Amino acid sequence: MDDKTRLFKLVSNDQATVHKTLLEVYKSLKERGYNPIDQIVGYLISGDLGYISSYQDARSKIKTIDRSKIVEVLLTSMLNK
Repeated sequence: MDDKTRLFKLVSNDQATVHKTLLEVYKSLKERGYNPIDQIVGYLISGDLGYISSYQDARSKIKTIDRSKIVEVLLTSMLNK
């Protein structure tokens, strides 16, 4: 195993699209009575789309975005970078 730190760089996508999609998924999950934060976190950690309801095509919407891109956008937003 190599002891060198590896660089991880994502190809930049439209952050506004990620933001819009997350808001739509959040709203759909909330309307169905789920805790949207818990459901989205479950999906991001596991990759299991079963955490996301198919209501209002939420599952289809979120699976179009790579999970690592979602995490990147969330961290960038939180850290104001």
